[in-house]
Amino acid sequence: MTIAFIDLAAQQQRIKPRIDAAIAKVLAHGGYVMGPEVREFEAQLAAHAGVAHALGCANGTEALALPLMAWGVGPGDAVFCPSFTFAATGEVIPWSGASPVFIDILPDTYNIDPAKLEAAIAAIKAEGKLVPKVIIAVDLFGQPANYPAISAIAQRHGLKLIADSAQGFGCTLNGQHPGAWADVVTTSFFPAKPLGCYGDGGAVLTQDDWLAERIDSLRVHGKATASDIAGRTFEHDPKYLNMRVGLNSRLDTLQAAILIEKLKIFPDEIEKRAVIADRYAKGLEGAVSQIPTVIAGGTSVWAQYTIEHPNRDGLAAHLKTQGVPSAAYYPMPMHRQDCYAIYPQPGGLPVSEAKAETVLALPMHPYLDEATQDRIIAAVRGFNG
Repeated sequence: MTIAFIDLAAQQQRIKPRIDAAIAKVLAHGGYVMGPEVREFEAQLAAHAGVAHALGCANGTEALALPLMAWGVGPGDAVFCPSFTFAATGEVIPWSGASPVFIDILPDTYNIDPAKLEAAIAAIKAEGKLVPKVIIAVDLFGQPANYPAISAIAQRHGLKLIADSAQGFGCTLNGQHPGAWADVVTTSFFPAKPLGCYGDGGAVLTQDDWLAERIDSLRVHGKATASDIAGRTFEHDPKYLNMRVGLNSRLDTLQAAILIEKLKIFPDEIEKRAVIADRYAKGLEGAVSQIPTVIAGGTSVWAQYTIEHPNRDGLAAHLKTQGVPSAAYYPMPMHRQDCYAIYPQPGGLPVSEAKAETVLALPMHPYLDEATQDRIIAAVRGFNG
């Protein structure tokens, strides 16, 4: 029997009556776009993350684009981000005309290397062609980046800091969420994420009142905000007074209603993921070249459980014969993709390139039972290639 890589059906079975009731409630009131459940979910999400504001949007990619738009990032600006990440992280930067600057990662956590980041900022400044503006750190595979170090770098150089927590929402470092350091935290509710909906969705979280108001405008076609209207007369719906060029990037009410129910069990699911990660670590010790390392003081939400093996592709093929799915994140870093190879990569990215050849993610979700997990571990240990 083939094993599920991520078992969304098991989670749905756990809360199906509550999900059905939540959907039925939305169908009854008919507020399908920006309905009351959106505001309710935003308030709960902000409280969970320890920030003042959470704003739902259409997906995790546009969640990254919205703060760049709000800050006026554009041509001639440099935005620093890792290359070993999903395309969305770097993709949003050229949308504005700015240039991504790709940074290498740490070999143990796979997150952006603060020393390489600082060196790259210095190199870009010395070259003088681009103006450093923003850092995007990624909470890859579910664990926080080194935010104390990255935040200190951002402050020294006067840069904004975005925490791309699409995979890591719910992670903490020294008991604090990334929003304790970052100007903005973004996340994705893609179904496979630790906190996922039943379609596309995302959110932007921040402590900044001005930024929250500006993003609220931008996500609805640049509509007028309370600050925009202050001192002037406009008696109609503010969405018809367009103060800036915006997007149509709203979280559907149905998805918000589903996420309200999922958020209730999210802390329990994080704990369950940690137990499974610990069992993997014990069971795979000595069988692979590297098991995951979590930053000191960090708590991961274990979006993936990623191991390394020198014959990664051979191991993946072997696991497939045993009915065990796996996934290689990411077999080609962004800076090696044709459309991104033109952008700066000061100092090179040797760690990213090496890891792309060896990493392999195993099945991971809160409902992975011990017998199934033991079968996965045995399949990995049984590979002799």
